[in-house]
Amino acid sequence: MVRHHLGQVTAGLLTAAALAVAAAAGAQAPTGFGPGARVLLDGHNAYPERGRWADRIERVLATGTPVAIEQDLYWVRQPGRDGSTSVVAHDSDAVAAAPSFEAYFFKRIAPIMDKALAEERRDTWPLIVLNLDFKSNEPAHHEYVWQLLGKYERWLTGAPRTLRPEAEPLTAGPLLVLTGADVGQRARFYDAVPAGSRLRVFGALPSPSVPGDTPEDRALNAVRMSAAEWIPPGGDNYTRWVNFPWGAIEAGGQHEAGRWTAGDANRLKALVERAHAMRLWIRFYTIDGFTAASDRGFNASYNFGSIDAARVRWRAAIAQGVDFIATDQYADFARARQTVAHRARPPGK
Repeated sequence: MVRHHLGQVTAGLLTAAALAVAAAAGAQAPTGFGPGARVLLDGHNAYPERGRWADRIERVLATGTPVAIEQDLYWVRQPGRDGSTSVVAHDSDAVAAAPSFEAYFFKRIAPIMDKALAEERRDTWPLIVLNLDFKSNEPAHHEYVWQLLGKYERWLTGAPRTLRPEAEPLTAGPLLVLTGADVGQRARFYDAVPAGSRLRVFGALPSPSVPGDTPEDRALNAVRMSAAEWIPPGGDNYTRWVNFPWGAIEAGGQHEAGRWTAGDANRLKALVERAHAMRLWIRFYTIDGFTAASDRGFNASYNFGSIDAARVRWRAAIAQGVDFIATDQYADFARARQTVAHRARPPGK
């Protein structure tokens, strides 16, 4: 594969009308796939739960590519079989009937990946960003996922494993895999990879501890922390992104949020600019706004209470250039993104 840094963003990212708005405002059209270049829907919990909501991955993919897709993973013993496997599930008491990670995700995207390799439109890659949320972190689980990624290595966005900590240029493939900040994940996915080999997955910078004796104290302190406190130095060849709850922006998060304010917008701007200046992608989770009638298995803890309240936050995050915006309301977010142009990162910044 050739090394790729800059390329045109596919039509699914921003409409021509949105780009025209950006041009009129003096903003440059975003290019490439590095931090600040693309604003992607991050399909939160895009897998079945307890035999329901089996269409989630289809609904994410229906919004178009490029797109990010979250998969929560458990390591489970396979009844009646030798060994264990990784399954996609949100809760430990739902793993018995959960589909396997490979069957549910990799088999589904295989036609997309193979078509991308055949067409070689490398300027559109990666088409899919896989966001791994390990719900169980057994060393055997990490090893299984590492070997599974090796099976599909021809799809992967990667970087050379070197003996120096500085980030090496990424070689684009149609799939980019991100994982969390767990030390066991880093041990297998980076430390154990021999120099001269290729990294298959990239981790997150650990989130800081928010001080406070009570939940209320911590909620207030979270929005008082500076961007430098939220994102200390620490990016390297493996650590490529940061991942924050919305409580970093609005005190108490979704359930305590009131009217969107200039202070909220400034906190969002500061965190995004800090991440991008440090060459890190940034993700926020999870922005939903739904009523009981519109609930399709969404998580109540992420609910702002109305679609209008969610749209205000979606539009603010899009305009600031948040790389991955997690939501359960895939189509609604995609429609909101069509009307908003995000600020392109200045060249060389």
